[in-house]
Amino acid sequence: MNNWVNPYTPTAKIVSTLGITDSVKYNKVVYELVNQYEQLNLIHDQCKANIADIKKQTLSDDEKAAAIKTQEGKKSTELLKLHDQFIAGLQKDLTNEQIDKIKDGMTYRVFPITYAAYNDMLTNLTPAQKDKIYNWLKEARELAMDEGSSDDKHKVFGKYKGRINNYLSAEGYDLKKETADWQARIKERDTQKKNIQN
Repeated sequence: MNNWVNPYTPTAKIVSTLGITDSVKYNKVVYELVNQYEQLNLIHDQCKANIADIKKQTLSDDEKAAAIKTQEGKKSTELLKLHDQFIAGLQKDLTNEQIDKIKDGMTYRVFPITYAAYNDMLTNLTPAQKDKIYNWLKEARELAMDEGSSDDKHKVFGKYKGRINNYLSAEGYDLKKETADWQARIKERDTQKKNIQN
């Protein structure tokens, strides 16, 4: 194993947020993360190739749909197994807080940013509502970690944001109005900040 890790690679940037002072442990975690990305790509690429092959075959639409569904199921099983192995490996060297930072790094910090945004936008959320939003976004992060591209990671969060927004609407929030009011508050805060700086 090479002792030097380029600090500018995306994986090294994620690991550098963990505050690891032991270089052996630091390098080990970087390599675990690099390996995870490689394995994820292999699973996603294999599934895409298999689906492309199915589409070329002279099968009925129903047969094609069933074969594609089987491939998707196989991919989900492999991703779940890889996910569990990856987390188990990290747990040998890292705290839960550090593992959360890796998960956030792999998913562009969408979870903490989105959770903070909901709290900033909806100042009257009840503890139960906050818990629901937090747990859904946390679940989205677990799934998004295993996606192969930035777009696909964001799509997972998009799906869960839709679920959260439907839930909040059912809870009586007018999200269109709340969003407009929130944007106005952000604008006001930015103006105040500029005035203080000047």
